[in-house]
Amino acid sequence: MEEDKLTEKELGKWIRGQWAGRIIDYQDTVDSTNERAKTLASSGCPHGTLVTADAQEAGKGRRGRVWKSPKGTAVYMSLVLRPDLPPSSASMVTLVAALAAAEGVRKVAGTECKIKWPNDLVMGKKKMCGILTEMRAGLDNIQYVIIGTGINTSQDEFPPELSDTATSILLETGRKVNRCQLAAAVMEAFEEYYDRYEQVGNMSLLMEEYNSRLAGIDSPVRVLASEGDYTGISRGIDEEGRLMVETETGEMQAVVSGEVSVRGLYGYV
Repeated sequence: MEEDKLTEKELGKWIRGQWAGRIIDYQDTVDSTNERAKTLASSGCPHGTLVTADAQEAGKGRRGRVWKSPKGTAVYMSLVLRPDLPPSSASMVTLVAALAAAEGVRKVAGTECKIKWPNDLVMGKKKMCGILTEMRAGLDNIQYVIIGTGINTSQDEFPPELSDTATSILLETGRKVNRCQLAAAVMEAFEEYYDRYEQVGNMSLLMEEYNSRLAGIDSPVRVLASEGDYTGISRGIDEEGRLMVETETGEMQAVVSGEVSVRGLYGYV
């Protein structure tokens, strides 16, 4: 039986792409794979270096939230990128990563999942994957981008405070997946999507596919904005990766940051 650990030896058997994940840095336990990846990136590691771990002691989500990271039950990985693009384009890499994660899950788990803009994956209306993008850049160049991905694979239960909002592939499908196979499938898909994104520096070549996987498209959403919350209808992303929301007055608002709640997901009803 194959060992299901994201080591260089085991994961390396599944990697198929040209550069994404060809160099693997595995740690049994880390504070977070993103922190480890930033250390390696600052030391000059190559584009496409992949940091993996069996457990995280201080996994991070967006806005500094804790990402629960128990041992052996999920894919924890962070990819180092060195894009030849302006810093203003970097945020779109998060959407590319979400698309790749969704495709990897489809190929390996045999089931579709949806993307909650910009970068969560949902199954059964609950979150099963989170993505955190971090960047170091100058005024006109990017030194590196780190894409951290956590995919819940084999948790059979969650703590009470998470059980209403979190899920895993096992809980939704009744099947366990090989984590190495899944991580490699995500890397293969990411390499394909990223190359298309890098060609034009925006989402124009990926927009149609992203919108086809977008949770709540053409449905009510609530936008939590600094200038005040509002509701509208999600019309999908534009070429810059912004979520286009049609307000009650018929005006089209481009959402760049803030939070979006999709009706029926995470308790928004």
